[in-house]
Amino acid sequence: MEMIESKCYRITKENILGHEMIGLEVKVIFSTDPKRIGAKGIVVDETQNTFVIINNGEEQTLPKKECEFEFDLNGEKVIVKGNEILKRSEDRTKEFRN
Repeated sequence: MEMIESKCYRITKENILGHEMIGLEVKVIFSTDPKRIGAKGIVVDETQNTFVIINNGEEQTLPKKECEFEFDLNGEKVIVKGNEILKRSEDRTKEFRN
C-alpha cells in the first residue's frame, strides 16, 4: 500500500486517532475472542463500535472494544487499542482538529 498522505495531511502514528481509517491495512493483534486474533484486511467501513474489513473477498466485522489493532502505514506498524477509538469516525476526526 502506498503512503497515506497528500499536500494537506499525512497519517502518522502521532495523529492516526484523528483520521479516517477506511482504506488502511489492519490486523488484530489482541482480542478477548481468540478467534479474531490474526484477522487482517483493509478497513472498508467503520461505525462507532466496529470496523468492517475485507480480505480476499471475505468481509468480517470486528468490535473495537474487544480488540487491539495494528495498522500498517507504509511499512510503519502502529498499534491502536480499540477502546481509544470508540467513536464515530466523523466525531473522532472533528475532536482531533479542535
